Amino acid sequence: MAVNQTVEEKLKCLFELQRADSEIDRLRKLRGELPDQILDMEEEIEGLKNKNLKIENEIKAVTTSVTDKKNEITICEEKIEKYKTQQNDVKNNREFDSLTKEIEFQNLEIQLCKKRIKEYTVKTNDKKDLLKIAKDQLKEKQLDLKQKKDELDEIVADTQKDEEKLITKSKELSKKIEERILFSYNRLRGNMSNRLAIVSIQRNSCGGCFNQIPPQRILDIATRKKLIVCEHCGRILVDSVLPDEI
Repeated sequence: MAVNQTVEEKLKCLFELQRADSEIDRLRKLRGELPDQILDMEEEIEGLKNKNLKIENEIKAVTTSVTDKKNEITICEEKIEKYKTQQNDVKNNREFDSLTKEIEFQNLEIQLCKKRIKEYTVKTNDKKDLLKIAKDQLKEKQLDLKQKKDELDEIVADTQKDEEKLITKSKELSKKIEERILFSYNRLRGNMSNRLAIVSIQRNSCGGCFNQIPPQRILDIATRKKLIVCEHCGRILVDSVLPDEI
């Protein structure tokens, strides 16, 4: 930090810092909400991937159920053939009727299995339709994400060198400013929507909030003998000549 600076030197250093920081803000504004949008899209894509995986697992589960029911049908058919063969060797009507009931039961089981297979097939087709929609959504989002990333990369490539130089300049200027003044400057920037902590007088008004400044106060500012802030917004004020001298 520089020592024994005059108020005028402090003001010039502050104003130069403000110009560097404002240019950094402008370059970063070019990126806009792209970084946040990219993060949101990446989270959304991850959610769609999980959704696709869930649907795929559900389709696998239903497909397995269909296979199980087909196996049950095969077992039932084998039992029916066995019972029919046994009917040829029965010794009385009671045994024949008993085998007939077993055959009827197995036929009912087959019908129930076929019904379940039909239900599972409909469910599988519905799931496949949902999966196609989800995959199309995922593909679309991935394309959008790529476009956003390409756009951001292009902006960063165009502005990165300038931003790095300005950041270095801002840090160098900050080292020349008293800690308490720098703290006030950063606090003001953080509180202002346009991030201007030091402004020049424009048409006898504050360049930040545009409220009128009393004539005597304007004269005091022009002397550059002390740091003067706007009574309305709290910004540090400099006379209109100072910015042109920097």
